Amino acid sequence: MKTVRYGIIGCGAIAQRRHIPEAVANSQSEVVAIADPVRGRAKKTAGPLGAAAYTDYKKMLKEQDLDAAVVCGPNKLHAPMTVDAFKAGLHVLVEKPMATTRAEGKRMLAASKQARKYLMVGMNQRLMPPHVKAKEVLDSGRVGKPITFETSFKHPGPDGWSVDGPKSWFFKKVPAVMGVTGDLGVHKADLMRWLLGEEFVLAGGVITTLDKRTEKGRLIPLDDNAFITLKTRSGVVGSMNISWTNYGGGDNGTTIFCSGGVIKIDKHPDFGVVVEYRNGEREFHQVGAMSTNTRQIPSGVIDSFTESILKRRKPAIDGMEGYRAMDVILTAMEAAKAGRFKKIAL
Repeated sequence: MKTVRYGIIGCGAIAQRRHIPEAVANSQSEVVAIADPVRGRAKKTAGPLGAAAYTDYKKMLKEQDLDAAVVCGPNKLHAPMTVDAFKAGLHVLVEKPMATTRAEGKRMLAASKQARKYLMVGMNQRLMPPHVKAKEVLDSGRVGKPITFETSFKHPGPDGWSVDGPKSWFFKKVPAVMGVTGDLGVHKADLMRWLLGEEFVLAGGVITTLDKRTEKGRLIPLDDNAFITLKTRSGVVGSMNISWTNYGGGDNGTTIFCSGGVIKIDKHPDFGVVVEYRNGEREFHQVGAMSTNTRQIPSGVIDSFTESILKRRKPAIDGMEGYRAMDVILTAMEAAKAGRFKKIAL
């Protein structure tokens, strides 16, 4: 295999602005077909690429000669679409959250194993240059061991990003299931697991709906803000502040307080990573920019997945990584509903 032939399932914003352009830019990948239930959208997106357009993704999987599928449908459909793609003998890149229940996630992992095909989850925060540099600093040990952390992921909401605006499935309970927790929270759960190099074992907090409204002016039936406290196996404690109501812009910053100093990520206008040592010394790392809804930077997800397929190497952000990040968020949601901290089953 010299190139990876992709079929795209769902051509909303994430497909149009991330996965499709990144596949086109990759010389070892090709977008062969696109499926979307909105016929006009499928044709308009597929046309310039010379790709086939479908309204039925199952028909696309059956008729097209594909190597891999990119699943970009609503959260609730991630699991069935992924399983169908595995049954068709394809590798699968699925958007986050990989599923909306643990049972769905386990079914996807089993389907991947049975098909002997790779499953990757599009949690791109690990690939952002500032996060890569911060991981390098942490792993070097020169700033000591992590003690606590604060991380945020906040922006004005998917109504300004989705191709359907306020009518988007993001604001509907049945197709989305989870609100900002599934959209942004799972990103940060995965990022912090990866940066710290260990699992979370305890979760709690407040997950609520404060201001985001539907096109009819009613509060959405999903969470738009989450204030989550987490504890790792070794005892590192931290907070995640996740929001769809940050109307002044965006915030994807993280601060990690360690025994030998502090690592600040995306907190400085010119330097993606700043390290402040306990002895007063400082390091300023000018690295690549962080991608935002208004400033699209290549995420590296398609490049990583294509390379995994061609080199026959398991993706770094595989199905189990996606499952563990999802489990953190599901546990936090259950804990918030119960009004108490809850253990995360490993």
